[in-house]
Amino acid sequence: MKKLEADVVVVGAGPSGLAASVQAADDGAKVVVLNKADVVGGAANMGMGPLGIGTRQQQAQMVDIDVEKAFKMFMDYTHWRVDANLVKKYFENSKDTIEWLEDMGVEFAGAYPYFPKSEATWHIVAVNGGIGRNGGAIMNKAMMDKGTELGVEYLNSVTVESITMDGGKVSGVKAKAADGEEIEVSAKAVIIATGGAGDSPEYIKERMGYTWGEDMFNFRIPGLEGDGIKMAIAAGAATTEMNIEMIYVLPNTDMIEPLPAVFMQPNLMVNKFGRRFINEEQMQNTTFTGNAINIQKGSVGYSIFDSSILKGYKKRGLDVVNFVHHPENLDEFDEVLEAQIAGGNPDVYMADTIEELAEKLGIDPEALADTVDEYNDMCDAADTQFYKPRKFMKPIRKAPFYAGAFRPSGYGTLGGIKVNDNMEVLKPDWEKVPGLFACGTDTCTIYGDSYMFLLPGNTMGYCLNSGRFAGEGAADYANEN
Repeated sequence: MKKLEADVVVVGAGPSGLAASVQAADDGAKVVVLNKADVVGGAANMGMGPLGIGTRQQQAQMVDIDVEKAFKMFMDYTHWRVDANLVKKYFENSKDTIEWLEDMGVEFAGAYPYFPKSEATWHIVAVNGGIGRNGGAIMNKAMMDKGTELGVEYLNSVTVESITMDGGKVSGVKAKAADGEEIEVSAKAVIIATGGAGDSPEYIKERMGYTWGEDMFNFRIPGLEGDGIKMAIAAGAATTEMNIEMIYVLPNTDMIEPLPAVFMQPNLMVNKFGRRFINEEQMQNTTFTGNAINIQKGSVGYSIFDSSILKGYKKRGLDVVNFVHHPENLDEFDEVLEAQIAGGNPDVYMADTIEELAEKLGIDPEALADTVDEYNDMCDAADTQFYKPRKFMKPIRKAPFYAGAFRPSGYGTLGGIKVNDNMEVLKPDWEKVPGLFACGTDTCTIYGDSYMFLLPGNTMGYCLNSGRFAGEGAADYANEN
């Protein structure tokens, strides 16, 4: 058995755990990080950057956003059913956290909205001097390098199995390495940063009621199985409601460009009954659209367009683009689509008539035809059903006709461990579990029932800032004890 000693043990090395480890070490604590995966970064390695408010990037770009505006937007959006003190603290510190990362060598391409109606709070990490995917991995490496410089010991491929207690206080953790070696770390404080339960269909079903592969298709980052939440509860923590950071996807097609970008355009969307259920302008907001799809029969929504609309996209470009799906051209659309259909991809369809398309989708042909006729009539006048702007009202008349089957998804789970605004873990009676802290998505209940996508970069921003709060608090606690 390997025995280690530390002031602070961090369980998990995603962005919140890495931020916590650097902050705690910078505050003078001896820190050991135990990470279940064989690399650091977790889900954030796929991400592009965190939220920041009041930054120099926004000032340079003349972005009209400050803490007061963001806070009011956020609290109105959540109807004040979240921890206002934590939200305010997070926003107030977000500017400093961007600068903190820059001091580690992280470069930002600028501050951007995710979609046209969102605010420019998303600070995208520069990739090769410009905008690219996976900037989060660059940021995570910079934090680990800084932590190593400060003396943090990072141990990968180690699964923490329990938090040890002594006299009601945290005394360390018990863990096991991938080769079976048992590890005990004695410590004055423990920070849980295990990234939620996105890779546990069983826990998602138990806590949220979704059945993975039927009414939920969230991304599953290997190893994120709710370990930290379960350990915290075993140590006396109160639990909170859990949610999914809801979005919508073509489950088998999400990375097959240019298909997602085209099918996500604000064209006609119908449910299993062939009826519209959303103002399709909202398709740019993946949270709103995911919510709307989630409550339909079969948790599915079909986006429909015709060859005339497709021709317009090829000639003039898409109506709406975002930083994730933004193909430079659509020249390969037909070839890629036909290959996917021939391969049996259940996300995408093509037909010569609306009735044939309906049959392929399992919709009553007469019902879909009636909806298309009604929609086309409104395209000639105005959308009297859901008031979609005229510029997005494009009739569906010319064969072939196309459809994409969208379903609810998410980047992972949110919430589970009850904390205060210092990231101290709370018991059911609201008393603290001495020496126990938690951060990141294991604690993220600040969105209420819907992710606040009007301020993009929110989850990564929350992870970084809550990690820093937990690291600071744990270092202070260890010093005092």
